[in-house]
Amino acid sequence: MTALSILMAAAEMAPFAKAGGLGDALYSLSGALAAAGHDVRVVLPCYGAIDREAFDLRPVASLEVPMGVLGRTTVTVLQGETPRSQVGAFFIGHDPYFARRGIYGHDGDGFTDNDLRFTLLSRAALEIARHMDWRPDVIHVHDWHTAAIPVLLNTLYRDDAVLSATASALTIHNMLHQGVFDKSLMDVLGIGWGHFHSRELEFFDKVNLLKAGMVHATLINTVSPTYAREILHPPFAYGIEGVVQDRAADLSGILNGADYDEWNPEADPMIAAGYSASDLSGKILCKKDLQRTLGLPEKTSVPLFGLVSRLVKQKGIDLLAEVLPRILELDVQFVILGAGEPWSHVFFEELARARPEKFVCRIGFEPAMAHRIIAGSDFFVMPSRFEPCGLTQMYGMRYGTLPVVHATGGLDDTVENFNETTMEGTGFKFYAPTAGALYDTIGWATHTYYHNGKAIRTLMRRAMSKRFTWEEAARKYEDLYRIAARRKTTATL
Repeated sequence: MTALSILMAAAEMAPFAKAGGLGDALYSLSGALAAAGHDVRVVLPCYGAIDREAFDLRPVASLEVPMGVLGRTTVTVLQGETPRSQVGAFFIGHDPYFARRGIYGHDGDGFTDNDLRFTLLSRAALEIARHMDWRPDVIHVHDWHTAAIPVLLNTLYRDDAVLSATASALTIHNMLHQGVFDKSLMDVLGIGWGHFHSRELEFFDKVNLLKAGMVHATLINTVSPTYAREILHPPFAYGIEGVVQDRAADLSGILNGADYDEWNPEADPMIAAGYSASDLSGKILCKKDLQRTLGLPEKTSVPLFGLVSRLVKQKGIDLLAEVLPRILELDVQFVILGAGEPWSHVFFEELARARPEKFVCRIGFEPAMAHRIIAGSDFFVMPSRFEPCGLTQMYGMRYGTLPVVHATGGLDDTVENFNETTMEGTGFKFYAPTAGALYDTIGWATHTYYHNGKAIRTLMRRAMSKRFTWEEAARKYEDLYRIAARRKTTATL
């Protein structure tokens, strides 16, 4: 089939700048699409923390970007390539907005001018395409940060010589964050106040950029099929379920992939020993290494539960905190790595001091320790209230570390619940986001570990055989792009 021209615009992308899963997803998806033969180019902010010399970023243009009542803003365009995939990357340099510490904010607070920062990014992405005289078949935007692009395509650029036939695809990585700002942003967008009403940009007398993008995008998707169904309803839609329901026919879910080059127990340099589904002896060594490193008793016969996560309510950390003291009354060990809400730091650190023979908490994020926990644990706990996709459950399965998860979003799509009759499954699931359900499921996993070792080994090998690849995701995105491009072409005839 004919190769596509695809422009992606987002707030972050590994390895240049990353705050979460969006950065990893953009890097992997763009690379997989390029490997399939498509012309993929990415537009990102040029944050101050990006090492321009290390990534060989070269200034290639200076553009005057229209910003409504603010007038024209001068930006420098720098060009480089993503490592390994050689995807063309363009960076918007404007020091007053981007040469500061943090991507979205600092010390937990968002920057007060994020509306202007990401409006500039959105408008500049379109101006770069015009400057190159490059006609993308589709512009793929991610979350609220670039959701203004579909709006601009349908208004100010509707009759543009370069972009009038370009379709848009909006991927929602997390519905919780919607980009809600003062309505004065309308004057910066410059599309006219006629679009400020409840069916477009208006949201409780403010501008909601994600809502606006959903109204105007040619097609919309989330990062898992179950999450696409969940956001049709409260509480998952966070107040804009009406818009989601209106666009339900144009909404789909495409599961993210995992980077199996980095997450491979057979060749992981960060773990104590390599292992595979046919030879699990190395996993025992990884468990001993983790216990020894963290000061836990080296008991390979005791089930070890691991959690690597942001310690926030979305991730169900409060549910775990409610029942962890009871869990530690069982014959288990538990390890936590992460950072988040201050109360959680205090709670888990105090509990670790009280139960050092059973529980360890490491506040912060250490990539090497994350690998060691995933390799050395028997079970990996993810009690998220909602999870658009999730990646660590995929990593856990690859390492034979059985997930214990709340059946929501991508967790429900990727983890198959253990069936004691057929011995099928890849993990243990609970279906209500409650502390009691979490406790019961950890108890179920513990009981199975002690009383049905054959089932545990069967689940481990089955989990290790599962693959959630970006190549498969890229094929589905390609289908999405082609549908969007045809629809846009038909609409403009």
